[in-house]
Amino acid sequence: MYRPIYPMRTYLIVSGQGEETNVMAADWVTVLSHKPPLVGVAISPRRYTHRLISKYKEFVISVPSLEMLRDVWIAGTKSGPSKLKEMNITLINSTKIVTPSIKEALANIECKVVDARDYGDHTFFVGEIVGYTYKEEAFKDGKPDIMNANFLAHAAWTDFVTFEKKIYKAE
Repeated sequence: MYRPIYPMRTYLIVSGQGEETNVMAADWVTVLSHKPPLVGVAISPRRYTHRLISKYKEFVISVPSLEMLRDVWIAGTKSGPSKLKEMNITLINSTKIVTPSIKEALANIECKVVDARDYGDHTFFVGEIVGYTYKEEAFKDGKPDIMNANFLAHAAWTDFVTFEKKIYKAE
């Protein structure tokens, strides 16, 4: 039913702390407000990440590039923190929260949970953005560098795409 809205950007959601730190892939991420800066992510209660976000009340949205596709696939198809041993990511300190960020990501958006509501078979976690980091080469002049950054989007089950190396301007 919802597949006609794809392709959608793909993200990595980091949750938990210390030995409980986990990373999952998620497409269902959206901006909700500019002031205050709010974002939301829909996560099934069956996911380990759901339990960690509910416990620690914070999460990081990491923006992967095409070069991280293998890690995105592992994060999206395996469960629990043990998958981190298979991934080629480096967890680093976030700037404002305890949940770590991903060094290799194009950006990391640090969020504190301000609301969580159940809708059907998912919980929609609303996070206030309290900190962020990004690779300057991926966001030139405050805009995503579509030509060079290889932002990743999920088209269908095993299919991923990047963006065409052309920008169309609305006049």
